[in-house]
Amino acid sequence: MTPPPSAPYHYEARAWKTGVTRLAGLDEAGRGPLAGPVVAAAVIIGPERRIRGLADSKLLTHEQREALFQVISERAIAVGVGIIDHETIDRVNILQATRLAMADALARLTVSPDFVITDFVALSGLGCPQRNLVDGDARCASVAAASIVAKVTRDRLMREIDVEFPVYGFAKHKGYATAEHIAAIDRHGLCPLHRRSFVSEWRQGSLFVERID
Repeated sequence: MTPPPSAPYHYEARAWKTGVTRLAGLDEAGRGPLAGPVVAAAVIIGPERRIRGLADSKLLTHEQREALFQVISERAIAVGVGIIDHETIDRVNILQATRLAMADALARLTVSPDFVITDFVALSGLGCPQRNLVDGDARCASVAAASIVAKVTRDRLMREIDVEFPVYGFAKHKGYATAEHIAAIDRHGLCPLHRRSFVSEWRQGSLFVERID
């Protein structure tokens, strides 16, 4: 399979030239599913430790994501992951839960960033400047790296959930509203890890559901 176009280091290169060496890319996975957590990741890549082949995680195969996840873990200056559970999503809404996950991911970095680039989610209370890019995971290598870490982490969590609740097929669809998933909900009802607010909105036809990756 031909790999997708790599996300460039354009924004990082500009920052590095001005003396900003700790640029953190920030992205999430799991905003659209009917079950499970939303996961965010923050990744800082150094100018001398660039990683090839970084791209929007949705364009990569499972095998490509897993391989890049390993490389990112080994070569990045710092990686932080934030996880917000389904109950919090129901309580505060998915956008606020995503921001909480992103803030937690940044807090878990072992070094503080000088600059943050997100995939179009603005954050408050940061101690450094930020830029919020439309399609950031395709336009910025560090954001692409974060999207890969977040996606792989969440997929692994959903495979663990599948062991606990095998009748729903979480390992296959990762909680998205597939025909198989909806049929399982109709047959077995909701499990404790379903997002009640999402299922209700889906039933009403008002929930935007992202593509399955």
